[in-house]
Amino acid sequence: MPLPTPYADAPRLPEGERVEARSLVRGGWLELEVGPGRGGFLFERAAAAPDAGLVGLEVRRKWAAIVDLRLAKAGLAARARVFAEDAKHALPRLQPAGAFRRVFLHFPDPWWKKRHQKRLVMGDVFLDEVARLLEPGGELYIQTDVEERADQYEAALAHDARFAPAGDAGGSARLAENPYGARSPREKRAIADGLPVHRLRYTRVTAGS
Repeated sequence: MPLPTPYADAPRLPEGERVEARSLVRGGWLELEVGPGRGGFLFERAAAAPDAGLVGLEVRRKWAAIVDLRLAKAGLAARARVFAEDAKHALPRLQPAGAFRRVFLHFPDPWWKKRHQKRLVMGDVFLDEVARLLEPGGELYIQTDVEERADQYEAALAHDARFAPAGDAGGSARLAENPYGARSPREKRAIADGLPVHRLRYTRVTAGS
């Protein structure tokens, strides 16, 4: 008899090709975090933005299950959920276009070998889906403590007319500080260790704007 799969009951998105984002959480607007891990940013963001509905997509079933349960125990289940999903497969299912005000991507892509490039979150498919899901003027926020990754992400977005840099200086996506009142555990650790955190912010540009 096969052993039960650990965390087989981790929360999943509803079945079907189309998942209405507004059916997942309640809020004046919606925000999406890709890869929330242990949920530190989500909890702090829920406190900093009490009117926002928060959705997390976490590929590791263990942490999706643990964090979603913690959110429920904290009384946040109505407006903050984490689902055990691979963003590459889940994002195309989320509807409608323009459903989210913000998309957060914290410290992604810890793979360096060439054979692991297919595992990278930040790629054409991800950017296509983020462009579709962000409302006009909505924000894509990326941060990493690896300068090479930040340069890679910046280069990927430099010639994408769907995104405009929205950093501290005109024409730049770079931010010196995190403006969202919430930090991921990795960001806190980097700051404590004296490591630079590279922060990038972009806004969704509408056609003809």
